[in-house]
Amino acid sequence: MAGALDGIRVVDFGHYIAGPLAGMLLADQGADVVKIDPPGGPRWDTPANATWNRAKRSVTLDLKDPDDLEAARRLVASADVLIENFRPGVMERLGLGADAMIEANPRLIYCSIPGFAADDPRAGMAAWEGVLGAATATYTNAGDGLARSNNPVLTAVPISSSYGAFLGVVSIAMALNARERDGAGQRIEAPLFDATFAAIGSAGLLVHDPAKRSPDRSAGWVNQYECSDGRWVMFHAANQRFIDRFIDKVGLDDWREEGLHLSEEVAEDPEKTAELLRRMTALFKTRTAKEWEQLVSDALVCCSVIYESSEWMREEHARASKQVIEVEDPGYGTMLQPGVNPRLYGSPGEVRGPAPAPDADRDEVLGPWLEGAPEPASPPQTRLLRKALEGIKVLDLCIILAGPTCGRTLAEFGAEVVKIDDPNRPGGVRMHNDVNRGKQSVLLDLKTEEGRELFWKLAGEADVVAQNLRAGRIDLLGLDYEELRKRNPNVVYASMNAYGHEGPWEERPGWEQLAQAAAGMQARFASDRPYRQAFPINDYGTGLMGAYGVALALFHRQRTGEGQHVKAALAYTACTLQSLFFQDYEGKVWDEPRGQDALGWNPLQHLYRASDGWLFLGATPDQLPAIGGVEGLEGAAGLEGDALREFLAERIARATAEEWTERLTAVGAGVAPTRSVRELMADEWVQDHGLSLTREHTEIGLVTTNGPSPRLSRTPPEPGDPASKPGSDAREVLEARGLGEDYERLLAGGVIAIDGVVAS
Repeated sequence: MAGALDGIRVVDFGHYIAGPLAGMLLADQGADVVKIDPPGGPRWDTPANATWNRAKRSVTLDLKDPDDLEAARRLVASADVLIENFRPGVMERLGLGADAMIEANPRLIYCSIPGFAADDPRAGMAAWEGVLGAATATYTNAGDGLARSNNPVLTAVPISSSYGAFLGVVSIAMALNARERDGAGQRIEAPLFDATFAAIGSAGLLVHDPAKRSPDRSAGWVNQYECSDGRWVMFHAANQRFIDRFIDKVGLDDWREEGLHLSEEVAEDPEKTAELLRRMTALFKTRTAKEWEQLVSDALVCCSVIYESSEWMREEHARASKQVIEVEDPGYGTMLQPGVNPRLYGSPGEVRGPAPAPDADRDEVLGPWLEGAPEPASPPQTRLLRKALEGIKVLDLCIILAGPTCGRTLAEFGAEVVKIDDPNRPGGVRMHNDVNRGKQSVLLDLKTEEGRELFWKLAGEADVVAQNLRAGRIDLLGLDYEELRKRNPNVVYASMNAYGHEGPWEERPGWEQLAQAAAGMQARFASDRPYRQAFPINDYGTGLMGAYGVALALFHRQRTGEGQHVKAALAYTACTLQSLFFQDYEGKVWDEPRGQDALGWNPLQHLYRASDGWLFLGATPDQLPAIGGVEGLEGAAGLEGDALREFLAERIARATAEEWTERLTAVGAGVAPTRSVRELMADEWVQDHGLSLTREHTEIGLVTTNGPSPRLSRTPPEPGDPASKPGSDAREVLEARGLGEDYERLLAGGVIAIDGVVAS
């Protein structure tokens, strides 16, 4: 069976992380990707190239050579998609800029993934991942609300580059949908700095009135605990249902008698909170980590051993669920790599081969491949779409973060999204103001016969249905894909869960913290104890991968008339996010930065303390002579290793971060002072470009959230209206579908609700 992007030709000029990763995500779904590298091969020699360049064709071209430049133009003229992640202006200077290439090929989708946007004052700066991490508060935000010190902590996970790739391919898939309907290509810009706001998400959300904020009631019920064997587990019982299951499974009736099982009461009583933590700490030391993982999971409560990535890659479930796959690489032998993400079951993606040797496909690509290019399609239609998903109707049954982020992304690109929530769910509608903007809200009890009848009426005209309940839960309601396709054969049905949709852990519940624990993120970030790293990166990333899968499935449906089932998972995303080092092979050395004292990869990719705060310096060894000529750094050029790091640390402490930024960027280095999330969300440029939005929300006043970041020249995403009060759109939704006469009866019967449910 062909992949969703079968027949789509991509020319990939990407380098470093974001561009090649975006090309891989397209190739995994069937695109024919030609990777263009300079003579000698990729600019960065890393084992990760074996992942990012798998199943691509390879051609090396010197873009400063007239003949090779002409060959590049011919390739672009025959392509559907171009990917590049140079600094703004580089491709234009080569004569390969978006305007010129789209003029020559009006159907071309031209995707730029620079570090900083073309209109960002930092556009010309070397945007290393570390520079972006400092600039986006990634290194100063404690994911657990815990921190060993006030120092920044570097994470090895390339969050900005990965999110740039994610939003790049989401935008490409949306643009392909638009082009299939109106025939026109367009320009996409998905800057890495901007893209990181999608990862920041709820960390940047601020309800301005303190009285309207939702309290944290998790107390000791969400925590890492050390076990009898010295290993740690991530335990997560975030609601009363999970707590009660755990109490029953372990036999803690005395805790119930003392009221320690009541999460809200415990959270509001410091003495009870301390007592609960003391007892939980002692309890978990009575069994091994593996024993706790199995026992708690058997009770359908969230618990995972905190694994190393190297352990997870060989864990039975990771292999059975195909989130880790084997690739026979000509250079590394049998290599374990992240699997295909997301999964489409009607047009399944696959890894069709290893990464080629540099220039291995030159003769084929510049000969038969070019000659076999399809004839140019007819000119674009007179009426061009304003929104990529114009007219697409979505039912969003998702909860918390990952699933609703998928629905929010579809809404941003123009889909009409109806968000259905359970009026009786404990805790209300979680993260509502973050992930449900741009949607219509309906509170509908799907456990009632009348509730399901209304669902079927809505689903009958839906193009997409999305849900992220634990595997098996949706089946119990009779609302699963197989049942839905009987009534709506062409529907695209998206399912998202924690650990994946095959394998022994398929039915286990899980949250962001569990994906970080299982896939190795918490272990890498650990010191005296495990720590969760900044931002819910697996949740939001899975929402984006779900939206990517839906867009691919809609594109496939336009070409074939067929709907299908799309699946994404937090654990799939955790593997993809770690693609920089998530490979295993004979001789592999896991040497990426680790722990709460991590400040850098080497002396020239490192966090340093200036006289007034911290900054990240990003440079290459060949820039060291120029750095040694900077005022205050004389003598640096003759140093290396620890001596260079210590020299830079001592000298950089003598001046302000602003002074060092000015001096070092003048010689081509990348520099960014670290920032807090609140500073970032209040930044004037960030607000002016819609990355931070402060708007009035019904009943709670001003709320600050992030906004959409990709820039599409023809079909730009929009944030939509602020999230409405839960349930407040029910009448409008029913009336628009000719069901208005049912409204009062359903409301009186408790099938729908319009009041009494909090947006937490």
